[in-house]
Amino acid sequence: MFIYSLRASTLKFFGIVCVALAALITLIAFVPAYASGDSSPSGGVGTQAQTPVVGENSVTYNYDKVKSADTAAQFLAQFGWSVDAGSAECREVTIPAEFDKVFAGYNELQKSQGLDLSKYKKKELTRYTFTVTNYPKVSGTDYSGTVYANVLVYRNRVVAGDICSADVNGFIHGFEK
Repeated sequence: MFIYSLRASTLKFFGIVCVALAALITLIAFVPAYASGDSSPSGGVGTQAQTPVVGENSVTYNYDKVKSADTAAQFLAQFGWSVDAGSAECREVTIPAEFDKVFAGYNELQKSQGLDLSKYKKKELTRYTFTVTNYPKVSGTDYSGTVYANVLVYRNRVVAGDICSADVNGFIHGFEK
């Protein structure tokens, strides 16, 4: 006759292993998968594009391969913006570790266009700023002030940006007209 005995510590060990395995399988099943072009700060730069759906038509914009002011201007051209290439300003900016009220509001603007700066806290980004030359009419009159386009890039991928006026009581909105 064969007799096998288990101690309570052995049962606890196998119980913990089973629970951990079940949790791992649950996480794998329910956490969204990312394509090989991971857009996270620690991942590589891929060739993902965002596709906002407007009515029945969908438009695809390419947010990758922005390596210079020229390619940033080409990125803005996807949205219909013409910019003065001679006005291009390139600066390194660091996203703060904690967002204040103003920066949190700016990030809400980014989220509304499918981007999120919270992934890039403490990261150094490149900001390209241009003067927009074809800002449309507002309320039947031409907007006479200066309009800027800002494009924030991390590892050759656009991660944020806006179209804004230079006026104190001006406006700011996303890339789309």
